[in-house]
Amino acid sequence: MAHSIHAARMTLLSDLQSLLGPAHVLTGADADSYVLDWRRRYKGAALAVIRPGSTGEVAAAVKLCARHGVPLVPQGGNTGLCGGATPDASGTAIVLSTARLTAVRALDTDNDTITVEAGCVLQAVQEAAAAADRLFPLSLAAEGSCTIGGNLATNAGGTQVLRYGNTRELTLGLEVVTPDGEIWNGLRGLRKDNTGYDLRDLYIGSEGTLGIITAATLKLYPRPVASCTALLTLDTIDGAVELLSRARAGFGAALTGFELMSGACLQAVVRLFPQQRLPFEGDSAASPWFALLELSDSESEAHARERFEAVLGAAIEDGLVKDAAIAANVAQSRALWHLRESIPLAEAELGKSVKHDVSIPISAIAGFVHKTNGLLQARFPGVRHVVFGHLGDGNLHYNVAHAPGQTEAELLALQGEIYEVVHDSVHAHHGSISAEHGVGQLKRDELPRYKSPVELALMRRIKQALDPQGLMNPGKVLQA
Repeated sequence: MAHSIHAARMTLLSDLQSLLGPAHVLTGADADSYVLDWRRRYKGAALAVIRPGSTGEVAAAVKLCARHGVPLVPQGGNTGLCGGATPDASGTAIVLSTARLTAVRALDTDNDTITVEAGCVLQAVQEAAAAADRLFPLSLAAEGSCTIGGNLATNAGGTQVLRYGNTRELTLGLEVVTPDGEIWNGLRGLRKDNTGYDLRDLYIGSEGTLGIITAATLKLYPRPVASCTALLTLDTIDGAVELLSRARAGFGAALTGFELMSGACLQAVVRLFPQQRLPFEGDSAASPWFALLELSDSESEAHARERFEAVLGAAIEDGLVKDAAIAANVAQSRALWHLRESIPLAEAELGKSVKHDVSIPISAIAGFVHKTNGLLQARFPGVRHVVFGHLGDGNLHYNVAHAPGQTEAELLALQGEIYEVVHDSVHAHHGSISAEHGVGQLKRDELPRYKSPVELALMRRIKQALDPQGLMNPGKVLQA
């Protein structure tokens, strides 16, 4: 029996080499970087890593794997944070990398759309749009290495969701290879199409468990004429929520970013990366909370700055904002954003933490942080709260770092208990345990605690209907 299984696998690998070329069927040490996740939490094994160069090759490879009953793990830039693109340790799965699917197939400035293949790096899509004097607004810290396929698979968010929405809202059409190797071409650049079930939304956020996204038609926008960026200091998180309400009222749709950061986050950044500086001194630099705001304007720099200063000036006069640093030019704006984007890097330098990517109704965020901080301190005295995220859309990265004197290993041994405290609090505040990172392996076993039996049953029926062999990214999102 073992001999026949081995022979079948060798036949599959030979067929894949004939299809794709030996250089694009990787095994052994050549496959090592594809079986370890970005956070180095999950390390699996693969029968092989394949790198098809076209949608047709993806479809043909999927048909071969389906014929042999071999699972497939789709992978883009391998920058995911929940182990969603990492195979298990059995070594029976094929990792299908989209790294060679990098074409920009079309750019239509009249329709404000761009059609790109799934392996396109996000930054390359942004640059292609900019070359046509358009904006593709999805913006993530990993934009230099994450791919559009991965962004779609996890419905990625980022820093401009407040104005433009998640990846789902930026997508008009998809091209998908189904688990039996058929190609669905849904690359329609239509804002309205009510002709039945919305298959596009079914595949977005499904983490490769229903099919492999090979291309997408995405929305473009006019490039803003001007923008203003400011870093503000606040005494409380409650004040940050109130400031967001004022900013929305004062700026309307022009408010493109509103990031919240605890003082501990930014103080760690400037301590670990001395080349970066907070634009404050004294008590302001030691503020317990910071907010990063960005306004995009369609009229002029002067108009943008006038609106910005009016709203922020009133907030300072009322004592809501303690201090403000408004960027005077693009370089200063980038420096402020670099502070925010360096928080995950600073976290990594300080050691492993228990990370949470949660979504809370904005009106409940302050209460959630106060309550959850208290619950954690009561149960795990001394742990440190690393809180930052996209306040404008209710997405917090509420991370828990080790207490003084506690080792990383001791903290990680408590991970399950910490998850339970934080996620129970999220649920009690009517939130979600995954806002923009997906479920993957990391949160798969948490779902039954927070989703209703009816919801889980519906998800399982969809999975069974579209992938009856269970070969698409097994072990992710849903329990076996």
